Amino acid sequence: MVDTIIEEQSTEAQNTEPLGRIAVLGYGAGHMLNDITSSCWFTYLLLFLTDLGLSPRIFTQGRLLLPRLKWDYYHTWMTFLLPLPLLLRDAAIVMLSGQVADALTTIFSGELIDRFGHFKLWHAGGSILVAISFSSVFGGCVPCEIMGISSAILQTIGYSLFAAIFNVGWAVTQVSHMSMVNCITLNPTSRVSLTSCRNAFTMVANLSLYAVAFAIFSIYNANAYSDIKLQYRWIAYLSIFIGCCFVVVFLICTKEPELRHNSLGESKISWNYWFKKTLYFQVALVYVLMRLVTNVSQALLAFFVIDDLGMPQSSKALVPAIIYICSFIVSVILQEVSWTGSRLKAFFISGAILWIFSGSGIFVLPSSLHNTMYLFSITIGIGNALMMVTGISMQSMLVGKDLNGCGFVYGSLSFLDKLSCGLALYALESDQGSTHIRSLTVHDSYSITRFGVGLFPAACALLSALVTCTMELEETSSKQLAQPLLV
Repeated sequence: MVDTIIEEQSTEAQNTEPLGRIAVLGYGAGHMLNDITSSCWFTYLLLFLTDLGLSPRIFTQGRLLLPRLKWDYYHTWMTFLLPLPLLLRDAAIVMLSGQVADALTTIFSGELIDRFGHFKLWHAGGSILVAISFSSVFGGCVPCEIMGISSAILQTIGYSLFAAIFNVGWAVTQVSHMSMVNCITLNPTSRVSLTSCRNAFTMVANLSLYAVAFAIFSIYNANAYSDIKLQYRWIAYLSIFIGCCFVVVFLICTKEPELRHNSLGESKISWNYWFKKTLYFQVALVYVLMRLVTNVSQALLAFFVIDDLGMPQSSKALVPAIIYICSFIVSVILQEVSWTGSRLKAFFISGAILWIFSGSGIFVLPSSLHNTMYLFSITIGIGNALMMVTGISMQSMLVGKDLNGCGFVYGSLSFLDKLSCGLALYALESDQGSTHIRSLTVHDSYSITRFGVGLFPAACALLSALVTCTMELEETSSKQLAQPLLV
């Protein structure tokens, strides 16, 4: 009996030791495939569907014409010859179907992971599904090609099907990867470092996507409709290849968590256990609001800088690149901090304040001062990193040592995140076409895009900061990483 107690204390002491550099970097690489495909999903899918996927042909005088126009003219003609609000509605349905499938999968995958464990196996299976299905999302309407029919309804169904399959794999990979944090180590600072490294790799993934897109658009000169569609396919294929390389690194460098293996014999924690905790609902609300801030603003950013501010086409890549570079730098710096509950709250509120000022400024920013958007990109990048790293780390604080319920916590919160983001994007994108066209003719009106990039994220950031102030997080102190990542 005494020997057992001593052994358990020795094991716990060993698991609270800070992690090394390889362990942290290996874990962070595991979400690269999800991150780079997600960035492509939110940045280019809406443009692809409205300009190509759901509108590949122009009808004029009863004849079916395949467009062979320069991109700028093609985009302009499509805006006037096709019902833009209907295209945006169908594109929103495709994205919503993916978000709903993602949301439902997170619940089931979290429950299965809690029951059976094997994080790496779930991660590998989800990654394979992501790689196979994502290429089909940008590959065209498969049901249309099989049946030889090209109707708007069938196109929407076809793209929605593969969007749903992609998001199922994405959700399985995400929940298994996020749940591993609590089972890899009991050290609070190391847990935040794992999350921070994961967020840093997210920025690397986003920047990699824009580098790939810039190279494809620069090297491959596309004039015809088929060539432009091929550009998007190559972006998707190269993104998948880069992400898969990092998945292999993760599977090699990351061991199956021993903490989870040792706790499988214990009874599983019921859902009611979490529902009785006030902190669960506080963390859930903060996490959902944080995701609404980042995802909604990212999805509508390209429309805002071009249509509302009248910035050059290069700004569609430059503005997000500044955001991601700033987020990457901050994420790396945060890995060197020794974390406590009060510091998590302070850093999150700081990020929310930056977003409140940035969003408010963006909402009233006139097009004549559009270069100010580059300055806002810096504050947004810093705010995103502060909120993302600390917001996700609050989930780790919530789980604590209750490892048999970590899958449900991460899965249920991801469910709320995906559902809320899907509904928000559907509502905004469904109204974007008609409202934005109206705003071009009325000087004092504001487009839906301006609300989505400015006022909406600012309001969500304000509410999340207020909720964070009411939290009571455990004040634990722990050692920093065994090997600083900045050295």
